[in-house]
Amino acid sequence: MADAVVEPIVCGRTVRSLDRTWLTDVRGGTLAEVGLAPRLMALAAVTQARRAADGRPIDHELLLRAGQLFATADLDGESPLEYERRVALAAGLPRVTIRNARADIVRSITQLPLTVRGELPDPRIGDGYQTAWVPAGRLFTAVMASNHPAPNDAWLHALALGYSVIVRPGTREPFTARRLAVALIEAGLPPHRISFLPCERPVGEYLLEAADRGIVYGGSDAVARWSGSASVTTRGPGRSRALLDRTLTTDVLEHLTVSAAYDGGTRCNNISLVLTSQDPREVADALAARFDALDSPEVTAVDATLPVVDAVRAESLTRQMTGLAGELTVHTAGGGPVVRLDDGSYRPVPTVLSTTDPRHAAVGVELPFPFVVVAPWQREDGAAPLGGALVVNLLTDDVGLRADAVADPTIRKVTWGLTLPWDSAPGIPHEGNLSMFLLQAKGVVSTGARDHALA
Repeated sequence: MADAVVEPIVCGRTVRSLDRTWLTDVRGGTLAEVGLAPRLMALAAVTQARRAADGRPIDHELLLRAGQLFATADLDGESPLEYERRVALAAGLPRVTIRNARADIVRSITQLPLTVRGELPDPRIGDGYQTAWVPAGRLFTAVMASNHPAPNDAWLHALALGYSVIVRPGTREPFTARRLAVALIEAGLPPHRISFLPCERPVGEYLLEAADRGIVYGGSDAVARWSGSASVTTRGPGRSRALLDRTLTTDVLEHLTVSAAYDGGTRCNNISLVLTSQDPREVADALAARFDALDSPEVTAVDATLPVVDAVRAESLTRQMTGLAGELTVHTAGGGPVVRLDDGSYRPVPTVLSTTDPRHAAVGVELPFPFVVVAPWQREDGAAPLGGALVVNLLTDDVGLRADAVADPTIRKVTWGLTLPWDSAPGIPHEGNLSMFLLQAKGVVSTGARDHALA
């Protein structure tokens, strides 16, 4: 029997679907029975949401109440601890990571007004002249992944600015988006403003096509179709990296370890590549010694810090890691790429590899656990090897290289020195400017008759 039942929510109303599937946990057991929204239900949700949409921003106090309910309340029979357990078993995420993500979401809600102000130019141009930033449409679709709960704050951003929102949750992790939707409804959100639709991929694509704006998370294949779309923004693999062009001190080594392993290496901004002007083997050995000390109980333990996968994903990871190990130097200890745990799940072993070829295919590989490739870099290489990254952390005194990295349009964020990749403040872009994507500028002029007015 399933531990939980997850049904679609259409404009604030839970609807039982006749299309059913079973969500299997990382131990191989049945975790939840999930009702899938067929195309007809998705069409109904889009139609109802559009009919009722008014484009009005949501009061921030309502969002704050919803955030507190999400973090602390029993919602639809689910306690915060039960939510943690379900996400851990569904996605293989450690409990510490889930608690961090929950805090991140609440913090994001709290800081939303500051974030929006930071992302938009000052609307006041002069006496009688103003720029109004208004939603560029009425309907927003979010197609989520299952690797981390925190990105759900993106659709909360759209909701706050005036959109009605439809969420297609991650296939393996529907619990975060559902809990947020229930919290919003409990907090008093007008029901037509939120729909939660677990569904097959083609239905999710329809929802993106039907929306005025949308966001899609996932791997390279999932986001490829929407690359270059004016109405859908993508959040693909992070491929975050560090450039080490200074002495590897204890502080630097600790910084690199945390940058790679925090949240179990599951964040899009965990580094997975270190390019270095030092000897790559020596850097890899030092980092591997730190990785070898990483340990964690089973994923459902409250102090779990490392992720796990199910048997199918473990087999896939084993093949991939075995192939990499045959071409690169493995620096971490361990009897294999994954370890089977007593509960039937599998833990990927934190891994450090090195290569002498900075153009090796493994340079840029990103995996959902602490995983780093160390490769050589020379000053004459410049910023080119850093391109295509969500975050680049520069551990160098070369200010020219810093300027080149900032100017590179394929690098989304640059951090300098011992600054963690996710360090930020409201209004600092994470992956582009979400408010500018969601809104459009409209001139509002109230000068009356003036001598300089055109006849």
